[in-house]
Amino acid sequence: MTKGRRRPNAAGGGKAWDGRFREKTNQLVEAFTRSVTVDFRLYADDIAGSIAHCKTLEKARVLSASETRKIIRGLESVKQELDRGQFSFLPHDEDIHMAIERRLTEVIGPLGGKLHTGRSRNDQVALDIRLYLRRQLDQLHEQLIDLQRALVMKAGANLDIIMPGYTHLQRAQPVLFAHHLLAYVEMFERDKGRLRDAKGRLNVMPLGSGALAGTNYPVNRQYTATLLNFPTVTANSMDAVSDRDFMIEAASALSIVMMHLSRLSEELIVWASQEFQFIDLPDAFCTGSSMMPQKKNPDVPELVRGKTGRVYGHLFSLLTTLKALPLSYNRDLQEDKPALFDALDTVQSSVEVMTALMRRLNVNREVLERALQGGGLLATELADYLVLRGISFREAHGITGRIVRTALDQGREVAELSLEEMRGFCDRIDKSVFARLTAAAAIDHKGQIGGTAKARVEQRIKELEQLLS
Repeated sequence: MTKGRRRPNAAGGGKAWDGRFREKTNQLVEAFTRSVTVDFRLYADDIAGSIAHCKTLEKARVLSASETRKIIRGLESVKQELDRGQFSFLPHDEDIHMAIERRLTEVIGPLGGKLHTGRSRNDQVALDIRLYLRRQLDQLHEQLIDLQRALVMKAGANLDIIMPGYTHLQRAQPVLFAHHLLAYVEMFERDKGRLRDAKGRLNVMPLGSGALAGTNYPVNRQYTATLLNFPTVTANSMDAVSDRDFMIEAASALSIVMMHLSRLSEELIVWASQEFQFIDLPDAFCTGSSMMPQKKNPDVPELVRGKTGRVYGHLFSLLTTLKALPLSYNRDLQEDKPALFDALDTVQSSVEVMTALMRRLNVNREVLERALQGGGLLATELADYLVLRGISFREAHGITGRIVRTALDQGREVAELSLEEMRGFCDRIDKSVFARLTAAAAIDHKGQIGGTAKARVEQRIKELEQLLS
């Protein structure tokens, strides 16, 4: 044995790169650089990529058919161990890629060392992340559909309930409760579109890029891509191993999903408060106080609201990690996975729990009906009525404002003023005005596409039911 060298043994006693070094890796460095506890979740994708790479090497006549069969059987055996939780990790397993290769060599012998021919961990991990993220985005897409279905179902079950619509958290105009819920369905529909867009850009196969310059072996990258269901391959090897744009784009889409969930959470928190009492949250989704026996706390929406900042932080973590990296691969990129994985976990669990909560949400019809009283909620209806009587909107706005002010001063609703009192402000007002000054009339007159009229909302519910089926 050459002096100063340590020969890796078949049982995985050394590292794949041992040959260059005279010293054993410091234990602090071992612990500091080890990522297997994080990237463990990539094992199925790593093995799928290795099987495709193995077949590609056979096609390139780097491996024989017999060698290919043995390696693939070995990889499948290793996967079974991982699936069953029977895989034993060793302290010097740096990451999931080397752990799998080490175990493969233990299972099939030195032949396992041929698997890494023509690839680097740089293009290997780039492939694994794309395979994993592609699947996770598909899963989240389906979860968002479930959430949309819950919202549409809740909207359909409460189609006749009218509530105050708000701007600046001040009562503005009457809207259907169903119309309000469907606004979130539209948000999540855009989220699904962003996930599809992100998937389209990540769905490019990087394997065959090597460490940074490509590979010396005649591998057919299009063949590998076909095996792994990628529509195309990366066009530049240096970009392929260092690109994490697709992770940033996914993290951005995840952040927007959380922003929408947080907005919904905020409304649920406000609506469930004793000051509003518009809804009741199911007991199973709330907690109590350790000190105050009367408390029923909206912990689920509060936590979703809180976790939103956590997901935003992961987006900025990825952006910051990438912001000054020279080409091509740098070890800084090991820090991309904790951010991405936790963002995915957080968003998926948040969508799941909010879906379950929305299915069991209770709406307090009587409270919402009382909330329609006071505050001049029908003032815009009166102004529009005056416009239809030939008055310019600016003049109608001023007249209506004075009428509302008078009603407020007297502690009355605008509709409670007499015809004579109203005509004192404008002689074009006649008794037909009272037919306009009801919440139901206000709703029915919003019949354009996207309006809150019951017929429009019913139509949109049917369209969404078909879209989401």
